[in-house]
Amino acid sequence: MEFKDKIVLVTGAGSGIGRVTAHAFAKEGGTVVVSDINEKGGLETVEQIAALGGKSIFIKTNVADAASVEQLHNQIVDKFGQLDVAINNAGIGGIPARTHESSLENWDKVMAVNATGVFYCMKYQIQQMLTQGGGAIVNTASIAGLRGLPNNLAYVASKHAVVGMTKTAAMEYARNKIRINAICPVFTVTPLFDPAVMEKISAGLSKKLKSGIPMKRFADPIEMANTILWLCSDKASFVTGHAMPVDGGLTA
Repeated sequence: MEFKDKIVLVTGAGSGIGRVTAHAFAKEGGTVVVSDINEKGGLETVEQIAALGGKSIFIKTNVADAASVEQLHNQIVDKFGQLDVAINNAGIGGIPARTHESSLENWDKVMAVNATGVFYCMKYQIQQMLTQGGGAIVNTASIAGLRGLPNNLAYVASKHAVVGMTKTAAMEYARNKIRINAICPVFTVTPLFDPAVMEKISAGLSKKLKSGIPMKRFADPIEMANTILWLCSDKASFVTGHAMPVDGGLTA
């Protein structure tokens, strides 16, 4: 029960890594605030946590909208009086295209959700954590925040931004007992990355992507969730400003 009596926010918790992470925190005793723009998915996550005997609530949020993010954090503080852990996981993949063929609309949308959304969330999370004397934040970046990924300029730019924001904010608030880290997942089997869909896009694509990973497999969402839990726990008390690859050795 590592997170008993802790209030934990997980954005993008209506599916994928966010949902599995919300489950994991609830199993460890945390009261989880499930946040997502997808109300149906978010409520399903809350129902699943209840079935596991955990505690959670759902708050619908659009992380790309500053007012929506501010309202989310105000509701958390009004209801619980604290925010101990925040997982800024909400993100989108965008539409693959070469740089000169990328649409302006795709760039704006991906950056708004993946980069600006993380800034909005950290802004209000840090404000609260300063008042209560500390906390832990983990941002979901990507291996695309550490290297290039052809045909995904907006996504790569947004995830590099997440890594940079993580490092900068971590340095600013280290003395305030606020630890801020990021995880950089490799291809993880979620609704956003379905190997079967990859094969429909291009025969052999799934095998090709897997071949570049030294462990020769894709990641499971629970492997991301376990890493996030460790980064937010007292076991990682001296870890801050770290963009941690969780990638089966790919970036190595």
